[in-house]
Amino acid sequence: MASNKRYPRCDLKVSEEERDFYEMKNRACEFYTRNKVPQQIENVLNEMFFAKPDDIYGYLANFFMKLSAPPRISGLNGREVYHSQGKLSVQAEVMCTIRNEQKLTSSAGVPAGNDQWRMQGPDLGKGRAHHITTGLEWIKGPLSELLKGCDPCDQTGVDNILSDFFSARHQEDKETRRLQEEEKNKEAEEEALPPPPPPPVSSKGKKAGETATKGASAEKLIPPCVPPEPEVPGSLAMGAVSLAVAKSGALIRDVPLYKHIFALSSQSDFRVPVPLVTLLSCGKSSPGKLNLLEEVILIPRPGQRVTQVISTALQIHEELMRIMNSSTSKAGQPTQAGPTSEAGAPVMVCERPEQALDLVVEACGNLGLTPGEEIRLALNCAADRLMDYSKGKYEVMAGSLKSPEELVDMYQALLLKYPVVAALIQPFRKEDVDQWERLSSAIGASCSLLCDMSGLSASQALPPALPGVKGQVLQHVNRTKVSDLIRIMTENPDAVILSSSHSEPCGEDCLSDLAVGLGVAYVRLGGLQGGQRLAKYNRLIAIEEELAQQGIQVSRTTLPAPLFVGDNLADAGISEEV
Repeated sequence: MASNKRYPRCDLKVSEEERDFYEMKNRACEFYTRNKVPQQIENVLNEMFFAKPDDIYGYLANFFMKLSAPPRISGLNGREVYHSQGKLSVQAEVMCTIRNEQKLTSSAGVPAGNDQWRMQGPDLGKGRAHHITTGLEWIKGPLSELLKGCDPCDQTGVDNILSDFFSARHQEDKETRRLQEEEKNKEAEEEALPPPPPPPVSSKGKKAGETATKGASAEKLIPPCVPPEPEVPGSLAMGAVSLAVAKSGALIRDVPLYKHIFALSSQSDFRVPVPLVTLLSCGKSSPGKLNLLEEVILIPRPGQRVTQVISTALQIHEELMRIMNSSTSKAGQPTQAGPTSEAGAPVMVCERPEQALDLVVEACGNLGLTPGEEIRLALNCAADRLMDYSKGKYEVMAGSLKSPEELVDMYQALLLKYPVVAALIQPFRKEDVDQWERLSSAIGASCSLLCDMSGLSASQALPPALPGVKGQVLQHVNRTKVSDLIRIMTENPDAVILSSSHSEPCGEDCLSDLAVGLGVAYVRLGGLQGGQRLAKYNRLIAIEEELAQQGIQVSRTTLPAPLFVGDNLADAGISEEV
């Protein structure tokens, strides 16, 4: 009897299992049918039967990979890295969910821009450490959450999120600074002593005052320096995340970064920019008395491949070193080579600006290169760092001061003596508007004036061009996003030179990709010493070779704007491109 009672219970158990299994099969059938799995399997099996591939499972993997969901950003991570000067910087890492797996797709960092942190108010004294720490906190925290689920190929959408986030932080920072300034002014007013009574006015004193006023007005006052906008702590995170997302988008699209940027910027055709190579470094950071010329830069002859430009620059470099290591030059001037500069070029100890130019002209002559035809030069004057505001003059050489008007005359004489010079970068402060205009009118189209905007992030609108300025030098620094660079290049075609920074994070060579993708005419990568800079030149060569193999004409047969505009094409012996 006990055994008979067990059978119904056993039958009932089996029946429930069969019913559950049947329902599960129905759910599975509905799930696969709704997602068209049987249909896709039938399609790939039919295709593969006729294709008869050697790698059957590779064929299946490729087929289903095309049907997988598009990758999405799953999170960000931030790390401290060292840049080329051995100081800490920020690197952003992008993780994406790809075919149900989380993968690290890219990492990137951007330089800080001349190491000018411009911290004020509550951040005064905190400097780089606070900047780095805040940037890492942003990347790992709020930015990671905000970008989760975003399409890494949607650069505009990602950069808009970054812009909104930074705008909010910027307003918070401005409000904090305002409150700090009000508190500071209030404390100063409470501590201030009452002013002393004015002295009695006599006729003799009045005449003395009048004389002093007359003497003060005899010396023309210079426009005051416009203080730079304080940098928001953590702003490095904006540029680093934006660039890292762009690199992830290129990886997912399976194209090089420059082609991904090219597609985003809607350029019409590929052109490899003309590399501007630093030949000599002198100026204020050098041991000599000369402060004015920070760099002497090679503008190569048009129509050359990057490898040809580098070969020519290396020959000039070797000849310069040979001359500097000898006792004197042909001009009878003592020469002395110093260490390699941050720009990757040999440092020359100069007493006068003519020494550096004489040396380069002599080296080119020894190599059979005709100055003004086969090579031309650009001078990075960096004059905005030389103003002695207590005297209202530029300290062009140690102990030698010149007013802005005297500096105009000095440049005119220098250009008249050295027609090989085709461009002057930052010959004055931006505030000396009259001198920019006067120099431009005096030199005409024989030399281009360029304004260095390296201290300005491209996320800000470029200010109106100064009178006579043909172009602007811009760096990819701080909060500059990829979309900002695209916008700047679109709004200012043939007017921007993209430049590297002396504080680039180690391992980054993507400036070359950015330059090609954005379609800039010129890129300034510095000298030919140091692995960090040579990596950028090597990347530019690789891009040029890749495009040439695809049958794309990449070399520029003319030197375009902003270094050569209008009539000075003819002055340079260059015909316009048809």
